Amino acid sequence: MVQLAAEAMIPMNKNEWQGKHYAFFCNRDCEYFPCHPGADPENFNCLFCYCPLYFLGRDCGGNFRYLPSGYKDCTNCAYPHRRESYGAITARYREIAARMAELEAAEKHHN
Repeated sequence: MVQLAAEAMIPMNKNEWQGKHYAFFCNRDCEYFPCHPGADPENFNCLFCYCPLYFLGRDCGGNFRYLPSGYKDCTNCAYPHRRESYGAITARYREIAARMAELEAAEKHHN
């Protein structure tokens, strides 16, 4: 079991994070803003500019497609950029950490 160092800092209850400054950041000065077509610029959260759920592949829960190269194309996914998604994304950090631990264990086993 992987223990997250900042585990106590991940609020799971919507009432704990909703309306807090750490849960929403909008960078209107970014050269790519908004980086997803059709996104609501008033509620566009740049906090997860690089989606932490990308690593979960097909299990991320977003609107993506795989390119012939094998990379995910998340152009049509605004899930991590919606103001209300903060809690759902941070709630999955343990899952991400567990997957990373599995990969590292498999890597050690092969070496």
